[in-house]
Amino acid sequence: MSPPGQILVVNAGSTSLKLSLVADDERVTPLDAPAVGPRLAPLVAAVAHRIVQASLDAPGPLVLDDSVLGRLTAAGDLAPLHTRPALEAIATVRAALPGVPHVAVFDSTFHRTIPAEATIDPVPRSWREEWGIRRVGFHGLSVQWAAEQVRVSRLVVCHLGGGCSVTAVADGRSIDTTMGFSPLDGIPMATRSGTLDPAIVLYALRRGLSADEVEHALEHESGLLGLSGISSRVEVLERRGDGGLALAVFARRVAAAVAAMTAALGGLDALVFTGGVGEHSARVRADVCRRLQFLGVELDPESNTRGGPGEMAGPGSPVRVVVVQAREDVVAARAARRLLR
Repeated sequence: MSPPGQILVVNAGSTSLKLSLVADDERVTPLDAPAVGPRLAPLVAAVAHRIVQASLDAPGPLVLDDSVLGRLTAAGDLAPLHTRPALEAIATVRAALPGVPHVAVFDSTFHRTIPAEATIDPVPRSWREEWGIRRVGFHGLSVQWAAEQVRVSRLVVCHLGGGCSVTAVADGRSIDTTMGFSPLDGIPMATRSGTLDPAIVLYALRRGLSADEVEHALEHESGLLGLSGISSRVEVLERRGDGGLALAVFARRVAAAVAAMTAALGGLDALVFTGGVGEHSARVRADVCRRLQFLGVELDPESNTRGGPGEMAGPGSPVRVVVVQAREDVVAARAARRLLR
């Protein structure tokens, strides 16, 4: 077991719950849920909870007291796939480890540097002023880690997993990203639609579906699952020939997003793939990069097939292509330590 003074990181994503202990030297020990209990308490200095939540507009991590928890609960409808599991995990872990501080670390904080022109949605001004509607961005912990590993002036990070986003990072600062007001926005995901013509939602409502039914369809029945009618998992679609169209649509949308982020940056020095799909699907990486050759992206087939974290660009490619293992737990632990010093 890890030495005392660890940060327990609770990462409740849309498709998984990950628990890990992060030591002072940032060594990580994965844990199973049953391990979280009184026997773990002497080893834990604090608990960092990854929160996918925009409405608190937090400039950084917050101590997770009853007031903050109440505000998170009240705003849970903004990111239901993430917030509800996170709230359940918070309740469970706080009950199991009541004697240590619990910290909320927000996935949207890294994107606070995005300029106003990229955060304003063209909706009625009253919506923005009264309801706080604006583009926020998510996957910030993952993007921050990737930007720290690949230090270039003009970086695009493709976080591809159960949830997916593409982010433009200029000199280590987020300047644009595909997810907006909620994690439902952007490129298609495992079961989430990504960006749609809003008239589709209006059409579904006028055809008799309720708002809850439309939400369920867009959150749970769309994306790769909706495109294929088979599975939401890339590895399943890769094994089946009839999943090819879904993967082609996915790669096309990812490549288009990379091109848009490159425009925001004024050029491209490096392209990062991270997240479960980004790290493990050679086919997705190859298809995306093939569509980006006009930007100078050249993937080395042998390196790509071999996989693993590391450089994947072909010899002489003007753009680096790098696979980075997602380490949201390390970034969350750092944030909790800084807050509690």
